[in-house]
Parts: sequence; structure tokens; C-alpha cells
Amino acid sequence: MNTFEQIYLVVQTIPRGKVASYGQIARLAGNPRLSRVVGYALHVNPDPERIPCYRVVNRFGEVSSAFAFGGENIQRELLMKDGVEFDENGRVKPEYFISVQ
Repeated sequence: MNTFEQIYLVVQTIPRGKVASYGQIARLAGNPRLSRVVGYALHVNPDPERIPCYRVVNRFGEVSSAFAFGGENIQRELLMKDGVEFDENGRVKPEYFISVQ
């Protein structure tokens, strides 16, 4: 299995109502140094219906300004539909991040 496939498998496990950072996805995919690769993989997501890349945000809880499927407002809307809440600065509240051991 290649790195992108590993990343996609991890992203598929993010439950509705939760988010993960690029770094968390990299760690769970086997290499914590590949945060940027996670971004590249999600940008070319072959199956957005099964691979919910909109659930991946940066480490500060900010949505991507270059969200590949319609811009940052679309990513925010999708997360809100999932039940994710944002703070007064427009960042995902910390309690919505998945827990990674």
C-alpha cells in the first residue's frame, strides 16, 4: 500500500462530528513527518464521497483556504453539518479533534 492509500484509510476513520490535523493523519498513517504529504494526498482525493477530506484541518483548527472542493466556506459548512463547532476566531474548538495516542 502506498503512502496516499494509507492516508486515505486513516481519513476514512475520522468520525462524523470530529476533525483531525494534517499532523495527526501523518502520525496515524505511519510517519509523523509527512504532514505536507497529507495535504497533497487530500488535494487529489480520488473519492470525496468515501474519503471525507473536509474533516482535516490545520493544527490550529483552521480550515484550508485552498480547500479543493469549493473553498474554505464549503469546508466550514460541511463541518458544521457534521456538528463541529467553531470558536469566535473561526477555529474548530479543541474538543472536536480526534484523540491520538
